[in-house]
Amino acid sequence: MTTTGKQLFTTLTSDGKLTLEISEETFPEPTGNQVLVKMEAAPINPSDLAILTGAADFDNAEYSPGTVVADMPEPFLSGQKGRHGQRLPAGNEGAGEVVAAGDGDMAQALVGQRVACVPGNAFSQYAIADAMMCLPLGEHDAETGASSFVNPMTALGFVETAKMEGHEAIVHLAAASNLGRMLNRICLEDGMKLVNIVRRDEHMKLLKDLGATHVVNSSDDDYMKQLRAAIDETGAFLGFDPIGGGQNTDHVLKAMEQVASSRMDEYSRYGSNQDKKMYMYGRLDLSPTILTPSYGLQWTVSGWLLTPFLQKVGMEKVVAMRTRVQQNLTGTFASEYKETVDLEGMLTKDAITDYRQMKTGEKYLVKPWG
Repeated sequence: MTTTGKQLFTTLTSDGKLTLEISEETFPEPTGNQVLVKMEAAPINPSDLAILTGAADFDNAEYSPGTVVADMPEPFLSGQKGRHGQRLPAGNEGAGEVVAAGDGDMAQALVGQRVACVPGNAFSQYAIADAMMCLPLGEHDAETGASSFVNPMTALGFVETAKMEGHEAIVHLAAASNLGRMLNRICLEDGMKLVNIVRRDEHMKLLKDLGATHVVNSSDDDYMKQLRAAIDETGAFLGFDPIGGGQNTDHVLKAMEQVASSRMDEYSRYGSNQDKKMYMYGRLDLSPTILTPSYGLQWTVSGWLLTPFLQKVGMEKVVAMRTRVQQNLTGTFASEYKETVDLEGMLTKDAITDYRQMKTGEKYLVKPWG
């Protein structure tokens, strides 16, 4: 059986042209434990934008139906030399109906079921996915299950990372996002103390209404005072930063050290001996990360990626995490969307300008069939 359908591709050439295009493609027959999913819904996550839009100039791009060509500036063009000339699919996750399967028992058992999956080419009318990485949705629709992997598993991963590293509290930036709200609910359920950092008063109210205990506003004049008080009360010396650029991580490390130093009985020229760690898991801000080390010598800034974390914790833990997500799709792990677009709608100037800003609570959902 030959299966054809529309699929989105992104190509960056060495002369700085980023092309997004929708084309008609033929999809292979699934083999082994592969399944062919008729995609019904897929979210546009910040992690998708790295290859989808990056830092390209979409204000002055060339737009035509189903195609956009934008210029990629330096140093971002040279920084992506490894992908020059490659025609890449996009869309980490989504949901749809399994319409064909390989001969593996696990794959065959999914035929006819609606599943969430992580095929890596979810912005498509069809996608090949590994049955092991498919989550049966039961009575849930595709919109409910479309965001059931990246954000839920990341939020759970933060809590598991904290537990593994011996922490009882977490600091989280951009905390009113879909992921941030999930993390708040998980921490309330698991007894993990959480310091939520937001930028607007309405985001403070949103999280407070969801039961958050510690919410601080980085736009307030007394932000650092608020932050120190929250860290002092919770003992949060581990943080997660999706912003990356600017001094967000710097400010948190500084507050952590100020709290730790205030607890010392004797002065030390080397600062406190309190371990302080910030994980960066995104680049919402593409500007340089600014650090002004004034936090003693016991501090670390590191990267955090979901796939290496899952490989590290092993299949038993991954299965337990996936089961928890499956059982709480409409509660703890519910997602909300600002707009729904089809594949062609993804490539309009208005849509790209909007979703690439990655504003809190304004995620887009793609329905490949319209």
